[in-house]
Amino acid sequence: MRGWLKATIGLAVLCGLLAGADRIAVGVAEDEAADKLVQSGRMSQRPDVSIDGFPFLTQALSRKLDDVRISSDGLAVGDGRQQVALHSFKAELSGVAVSGGLNSATVDSANGSGVITYADLAQLLPPASQLVHGKLPVGGSSRFSLSYAGPGKVKASLGPIPVGEGSVHNQGNTITVDGFQLDGLAGMLAGATGQRLEPMSFTLDSLPAGLSLADKDGATPQEDGLKLTFDGKGVKLLG
Repeated sequence: MRGWLKATIGLAVLCGLLAGADRIAVGVAEDEAADKLVQSGRMSQRPDVSIDGFPFLTQALSRKLDDVRISSDGLAVGDGRQQVALHSFKAELSGVAVSGGLNSATVDSANGSGVITYADLAQLLPPASQLVHGKLPVGGSSRFSLSYAGPGKVKASLGPIPVGEGSVHNQGNTITVDGFQLDGLAGMLAGATGQRLEPMSFTLDSLPAGLSLADKDGATPQEDGLKLTFDGKGVKLLG
């Protein structure tokens, strides 16, 4: 009986040591992955990386990680001309094949999300002077102020003058805001009552982790800003 007890205790201790070693190894791998993402240019700042699944060492030996999660706040995204902050970015990566000591990594499938504030969204749109022909209600270099107007809609104004509502949609990584029409006081002051504003578009070319905007509902207005939804298959994460 004593021998059986000793063996049981020894096995429990060994399992505890192995589990501890596994958790240390995964922590080191998470830190290294976070550094590599910044060094590769896939992320503008160091993210939090979580490698799920147990045991990690078995996944490491097979060089295929089942589930990796990345999160960060305030990442820089832009259209090559202007950069703004992407808040509350989160991504789930499934089937991450790694090689060369984390110098290369490819993801089977991924999805994620983040938010651009309406103030930052306005910075990505062209100045109002390029869209309104005639006298502008506010100075010619003014930009639209944007806010939430319900599902799929945003409200715009030029200074204190409301312009109306428009819709937001995307095709690939190109986001378009359109449907605004100068009516009421804005139309009277601009001398263009009933004029429909030209669509406003920009293309994001620096999205995090090599992801792309989802084909459907990739850009969705919500109360705190424009929610971006990402996805991808066969994504080149590193290398």
